[in-house]
Amino acid sequence: MAGVIIVLIIIVALIFLAISIYNALIRLRNQVKNAWAQIDVQLKRRHDLIPNLIETVKGYMTHEREIMENITKYRSQAMGANTVGEKAQAEGLLSGALGQLRVQVENYPDLKANQNFLALQEELTSTENKISFARQSYNDQVLFFNNKIQMFPSNIIAGMFGFKEEEFFQIEDQKEKEVPKVNFL
Repeated sequence: MAGVIIVLIIIVALIFLAISIYNALIRLRNQVKNAWAQIDVQLKRRHDLIPNLIETVKGYMTHEREIMENITKYRSQAMGANTVGEKAQAEGLLSGALGQLRVQVENYPDLKANQNFLALQEELTSTENKISFARQSYNDQVLFFNNKIQMFPSNIIAGMFGFKEEEFFQIEDQKEKEVPKVNFL
């Protein structure tokens, strides 16, 4: 009789352990989704700012039409991307085009002094920082989640219930990974 009770206690303990692991996996998956939603909010804000920025700049920059077209094209691609990888790639292209715009602005002193442009540029810079922080938070949550579904014993529960690894939001553009060169001479 004592052996049956011990077996029952072990079975109940294993059931509670499985439930605990399952709930932890659900919590982590939801944290990943929430972190992605935070990136999405900032990307939407960025996408909403870009048309205003382009309209402000258009009147000044008549010769840089290609940059404006690229920004518009990459914005559309970014808004239409479905997976994390597609979104990361499209956002990398958009970041590069916006960087080209920032470089070209230096050639237009009147534009640099325009209050609308300065306000939009400040908003865009703030949004870029928020995107960076949100991306870091998302990748941290993905790391926690992926670790959990790969480690024993939670990998057993993850496999039983079909939990899959999440994709990191990685920079595809090698130029963004390079350390900027500073020269004070």
